Amino acid sequence: MLQHASATGLLRTILIILLIYYGLKVISRIFAPVIIKYFAKKASERFGGQFNNHQNQYKKAQRKEGEVTIDKMPNRKTTNKDVGEYVDYEEID
Repeated sequence: MLQHASATGLLRTILIILLIYYGLKVISRIFAPVIIKYFAKKASERFGGQFNNHQNQYKKAQRKEGEVTIDKMPNRKTTNKDVGEYVDYEEID
């Protein structure tokens, strides 16, 4: 039961492929702006949320005029006791 390819079958397949290609092209031109606007809106909401959080922290950090605050960074000594001793060496020729 071997089927042979015919010219009309080939032409029909090529026509279907072209219709699908141009159909997707038209549909993407219609829906692409909507999709891009959606993603841009989501990105701006994320950025705006981060900006608002930072802005709220900045407002809390502001003090009244004449009020003195001293912010000091804690002294962090990054030493690892598990590393061991440092041994000086000399290269021998």
